[in-house]
Amino acid sequence: MRETNLPYGRHLIDDADIAAVDAVLRSDWLTGGPNVGAFEQAVASYCGATHGIAVCNGTAALHCAMQALGVSPGDEVIVSPMTFCASANVVLYQGGTPVFADIAPGTLLLDPQAVERCITQKTKGIIAVDYAGQPCDYSALRTVASRHGLFLVADACHALGGRWQDRAVGSLADITCLSFHPVKHITTGEGGMALTEDADLAERMRRMRNHGIDTDPMRRAKQGTWRYEMVSLGHNYRITDIQCALGLSQLTKLPQWLRHRTHLAACYTAALRTLPGITPLELAPDATHAWHLYVVRVNKERTPGRDAVFQALRKRRILANVHYIPVYRHPYYQQHFHDCLPQCPVCEAAFEEILSLPMHAGMTEADVASVVDALREGVPA
Repeated sequence: MRETNLPYGRHLIDDADIAAVDAVLRSDWLTGGPNVGAFEQAVASYCGATHGIAVCNGTAALHCAMQALGVSPGDEVIVSPMTFCASANVVLYQGGTPVFADIAPGTLLLDPQAVERCITQKTKGIIAVDYAGQPCDYSALRTVASRHGLFLVADACHALGGRWQDRAVGSLADITCLSFHPVKHITTGEGGMALTEDADLAERMRRMRNHGIDTDPMRRAKQGTWRYEMVSLGHNYRITDIQCALGLSQLTKLPQWLRHRTHLAACYTAALRTLPGITPLELAPDATHAWHLYVVRVNKERTPGRDAVFQALRKRRILANVHYIPVYRHPYYQQHFHDCLPQCPVCEAAFEEILSLPMHAGMTEADVASVVDALREGVPA
């Protein structure tokens, strides 16, 4: 039995992070200052993108993307049901309708063929979700999007550091959205970013995060002017210099943390080969996984079932989790969209079995061994 809890995800903060935040707290700019732009440039450069727009969370990044791309009432946007509800909610914020396409059974990523079957005259675009940290098949999705004149957005909130066919996440879609929540690869406390190659989309998103105003305090300070104008309807989705200083410090450690997550995943995969009924998700040959989550399927025929295994782990202080309830199962969607809920049999079958095992940069090989031992105790041979 472990002496301490092992959460499924956790931030990792060191003295350099604390010093970076302390320096900002002693500076002239707590928000809207130089650290915001520096963080945007650093993340965009890491991801192979031209423009980065830092915002207060990943949901705000997705919402900015929907507004910049012109989603409006009557539009449909195709999205995966195997995701956090924010991926679909941002379509609703714009008055559009999320349409759920089924997922591939091995990876649980959006199935391009299922996407194509969902396209109608109302379809405006596609939001691909890089579930657990594995990039979607952007080659196939781009082909579908181009054939039908649709936008393609990457919800890569799980996938910072991932790659598809040797191209970095951040350079694969019209807009890519990231999250810096504490359980993600790097954290700013709360925070997010939208990445794009399109200067016009970038400017629209910058305005949206700042009430629709055409300039910001840093620009006005450089220009020596007080003048600003609200030219569109926006929100207060700004991020602070305090958060961005933390993000800049965290980003320097991302490569080593990604290597460590990959090593932990390999340890899990090797150990689980001897545990019948617990099966990791498939890895696509063209993808480099970022390992935000390590998700397994708990076979109902060969184990006591996912929920029983979940409880057995918790009794042993292993705080596994389930990602996710299919979005259309949530009460809000059941209430408001009950007449047009999708048929997603692959997603339904997966939901009954998926379990997220602990995965974060602060873990050790011994932690992985303790999880596997707890699984072995909770799953009769």
